[in-house]
Amino acid sequence: MFTVIGFMLGGMAIGFLLRRQNFSWINKVITSLIWILLFLLGIEVGGNKQIMEGLATLGVEAFAITLACVLGSCIFAWGLWYILYKKKGGKA
Repeated sequence: MFTVIGFMLGGMAIGFLLRRQNFSWINKVITSLIWILLFLLGIEVGGNKQIMEGLATLGVEAFAITLACVLGSCIFAWGLWYILYKKKGGKA
């Protein structure tokens, strides 16, 4: 875990020092690396027999958690919107 945090802090320091440089190509590199990591993760999950056997159960749990998160986010966003516009005197 310290290695991951160290790499993140190191990247932040380098980014801070090089913030005036134009790295327009870095977005494509990051996107490509994310696609590669997702592909490798899929290979790892597909090769794990225990995960593949429990995929139905994991899918139901993941769907329930996702639904709860989306509903919670929508309710919180609506509440925040209501509070912000109520304070400004606009229609909420």
